[in-house]
Amino acid sequence: MIDYLKCALRNLGRKQVRTLLTILGITIGVASVVIIASISQSGATAVTGEMESLGLSGIFISPSGKSENAVLDSQDLAMINRLREVEMTTPVMMTSTEVSVRNITTDAVLWGIDSNAGSVVSLQAVYGRLFTQRDISICAQVCLVDELFAKKAYSRSNIVGKKVNINFGGSMQEFTVVGIIKTGTGLLENALGDYIPSFIYVPYTTVQMLNQRSDFDDIAVKVKSTAESEAVGNMIVKRLDIEKGTTDGFVSTNLAKQKDGLLQILSIVTLILSAVGAVSLVVASLSIMTTMLVSVTERTKEIGIKKALGASRLAIMTEFLFEAMLLSLVGSIGGIIIGCGVSWILSLVFHTSLSLRPDIMLMAAAFAVLSGTVFSVYPAYKASRLKPVDALRHE
Repeated sequence: MIDYLKCALRNLGRKQVRTLLTILGITIGVASVVIIASISQSGATAVTGEMESLGLSGIFISPSGKSENAVLDSQDLAMINRLREVEMTTPVMMTSTEVSVRNITTDAVLWGIDSNAGSVVSLQAVYGRLFTQRDISICAQVCLVDELFAKKAYSRSNIVGKKVNINFGGSMQEFTVVGIIKTGTGLLENALGDYIPSFIYVPYTTVQMLNQRSDFDDIAVKVKSTAESEAVGNMIVKRLDIEKGTTDGFVSTNLAKQKDGLLQILSIVTLILSAVGAVSLVVASLSIMTTMLVSVTERTKEIGIKKALGASRLAIMTEFLFEAMLLSLVGSIGGIIIGCGVSWILSLVFHTSLSLRPDIMLMAAAFAVLSGTVFSVYPAYKASRLKPVDALRHE
């Protein structure tokens, strides 16, 4: 084995530029697969973080709009909260509006939430505080803003304590900012910061008071870990239909299931893109085959001398296969290193966490080595079949 390695290194070192270019083909192919897998994995992680940061991980009970009697109120909230399968509930109000602060006016999605919303919809305050029960009971005109809005208006934490104006039915109402909410991984913020609306949170009682309403838009439900979310959602919908005397008056949206479905789609896309990247490995393997064929022609006389001295066909064939394997292995290692490096740089540029896929790295490296070796079988076989007399006569 050591002799084959020394021989392969010596032979590959004869044509350094050609060897380098052949290795570079494998390196680019493996690196492309690693980068694609890393970007896809980072995207899946980012989407999960963004969805969870917006509370998209539980069940939302909403009126279907098919019946005028299908409205959600405090009695429905209490009924759902009494179910043994339910851990916690919170009312939700949601509307599109405009928010202005200083000289900045921006579109926003307004969420009316309860003081316990942080336990149900995954809200996390990075500066300031969340709502208290007193804020809810007195219909306080206080609000929480997301990091995106805080960056636009002030330098993040400096916005806490400042006043913002929120449009309620054409009338601008003044609110005091008491906290800044973490916006997941920040991927959507960095990539689409100028196009996605800001998120503003206010006490749901304040929304009801200013809009002269007593009902809710939705009820967010946190299901106990021992219960099955889909079944609990269907049960709640049936109970509400019975109590309200409606038919299909309410719908249950299992956002955790939708998130899993989206992540499954992203996984499929990752595999498809990785397969496309693997095509470049096949092309690189063909270049190894070409290199080996040229090498056989150039070393015909050398092969004749070795065979004249007693070298077997197996030894000659193994020598060429070992060279092809070494080319593929070095190219694969280089591709993994470069792929990880580029992925790291991209994570810094887009401010996302670095997510690597060791399984896809190993698969890409194994495929590169295997295809490079397989494509070199014919050149190796051709070299082993040379007759010593004909090979020695070759010029």
